[in-house]
Amino acid sequence: MNVVALMGRLVRDPEYKSGEKTNVCKFTIAVDRKYSKDKEADFIPCTAFGKTADFVSKYFAKGSRIGVTGRWQTGSYENKEGAKVYTHDCIIESVYFADSKKSDAPKDSPADDGYMNI
Repeated sequence: MNVVALMGRLVRDPEYKSGEKTNVCKFTIAVDRKYSKDKEADFIPCTAFGKTADFVSKYFAKGSRIGVTGRWQTGSYENKEGAKVYTHDCIIESVYFADSKKSDAPKDSPADDGYMNI
């Protein structure tokens, strides 16, 4: 079973690209470590596709609290110098708002419960 559930803050604005077959949105979530004595976080690279990508790019920005579920995916490619580069991403399947409704959320946000699953 490959299931990931994360809650954290966006490190920077999402990077959105509209493609011929599907739209892609890449973003990084800073997830606090629960049992850390010092304030430490893990920075998780995430990728959303299709309507989920549209949703993230429209309603989230740097600093927004976000909750996501998805799966962990690894891969590799050869860079310009011929060295093998290994990749890892959380492929996002569903997204929800983790801030309260009184926060900076856009007024035209879709679901009352703040949850988006495509």
